[in-house]
Amino acid sequence: MSEQISVEIFDHLVDLAALELNAKQADYLRRQLNNQLASVRELEAVPLDEDIPISLHGVPYEVENSSAPREDEWIPCLDSKAILAQAPQVEDQYIVVPDIPHTTLK
Repeated sequence: MSEQISVEIFDHLVDLAALELNAKQADYLRRQLNNQLASVRELEAVPLDEDIPISLHGVPYEVENSSAPREDEWIPCLDSKAILAQAPQVEDQYIVVPDIPHTTLK
């Protein structure tokens, strides 16, 4: 079976994702991705009856047999000061998040 992700395609994807991989890591990851694609192809080949309903997790969701979703309810934290004390920087009871530098991609 031929590999779906060639070295050239993989190198292009690594460049797009701005990853830094050494040759051993790149070879391992490319082989693993090809193994995953081969597994998906095997699963696609499994014959299924046309009358099997589609489901996300194998258990059908039927409104009449399921509980209604609970209402959202805001419950204040009892010890917010203890939580904020763990943050490296706080301002006006908000956690300060550092800016993320942006770079222009090729």
